Amino acid sequence: MTEHARITTRFSRDTTADEVVRSVDLAGKRAVVTGGASGIGVETARSLARAGAEVTLAVRTVEAGRAVAADITATTGNPGVHVAALELTASASVASFAASWKGPLHILVNNAGVMALPGLQRTSEGWEYQFATNHLGHFRLALALQPALAAAEGARIVAVSSSGHLASPLVFDDIHFTHRAYDPWLAYGQSKTANALFAVEAHRRWSGLGITANALMPGGIRTALQRHLDDSPTDPEQKKIFEAYPWRTARQGAATSVLLAASPLVEGIGGRYFENCNEALPGDVVPADGEADGVAAHALDPRAARHLWQVSEDLLAS
Repeated sequence: MTEHARITTRFSRDTTADEVVRSVDLAGKRAVVTGGASGIGVETARSLARAGAEVTLAVRTVEAGRAVAADITATTGNPGVHVAALELTASASVASFAASWKGPLHILVNNAGVMALPGLQRTSEGWEYQFATNHLGHFRLALALQPALAAAEGARIVAVSSSGHLASPLVFDDIHFTHRAYDPWLAYGQSKTANALFAVEAHRRWSGLGITANALMPGGIRTALQRHLDDSPTDPEQKKIFEAYPWRTARQGAATSVLLAASPLVEGIGGRYFENCNEALPGDVVPADGEADGVAAHALDPRAARHLWQVSEDLLAS
């Protein structure tokens, strides 16, 4: 990990997204939240809208997105909540979304994702589905929206990672499980490592354009993300861990995303990994409160981040 002063705040794992932006004014700011129609995406979008931002929910199912947008407007009084179709595994969908965006983009929250698909699934390109959704789709989206982010003159990219990254670094020799046996958690783990590495390299490349990028672990929240667990070949011990996990609410789970998207406390900060509304400790350091998972060195490795960027560009160009 790069040596720097660790960012700490007065917030904690129990903080809600609304508490993070209670004194923040986002009037005139424009935000995109992928996966904004479910789970913490809803509460991330709601808090950004409550703070005055114009928010676009980038969603797979437009009808569901419209219902969520109407609810957010009703609860926040902000009429500037929009919906647009986005399928992260479809290049044409990502291109269409980006092409339709006009003007600056101040906040991009790469929130959508899938977890622990029980069997190996591939996209039409042959890419492993979790890596394609969680990383490559968001990578393609960020590249396409980079001019809009640069035009904001102070944009922020928020990459929603997970403590699942601790399970696996990027296995560059076999990212798509062509030769090794498929494992749901290793596949998920490397996709979440990719989210963190993307933030490292995006910040290095784009900070000169005023674009910062950070990754985060939102914490354990009971959402549709866990829908595959009952079908996944998870061992009994893993199931026990999930049953005993200290789950938090969606509003608490969205807090770290909102902190990175909007708080002045992290202004100009980039290439880092946060959890519980604070910069994470190394994964081999036990926190005093026992309520953090930490970040693995492989998720912040600048060489791996540069290599992943090149590999990702090559895949999208193929």
